[in-house]
Amino acid sequence: MNRSKMYPCKRCGACCRLVGNNPWGKKMARPSGVCKWLDEQTNLCKIYAKRPLICRVDQYYEQFLSDEISREEFYQLNLEQCKLIQKRKE
Repeated sequence: MNRSKMYPCKRCGACCRLVGNNPWGKKMARPSGVCKWLDEQTNLCKIYAKRPLICRVDQYYEQFLSDEISREEFYQLNLEQCKLIQKRKE
């Protein structure tokens, strides 16, 4: 993995608070829809080193999409979705 480039996550926790709305995230969510591993006080993942692949933007890209689109395009798509999720949280 090219560690010089990493997805620029702001660690706001917005995506973790809506994980239950995603079909892939339902098993990770509390009844409220918030990820069961999110520390809601710090917005940090309690299992960060062992988090699921769907939460690992760079590894997900490398495993499934690196032959399809550029890393920059993938980051841009993720950043656009991130902004929408943050607005929804407000």
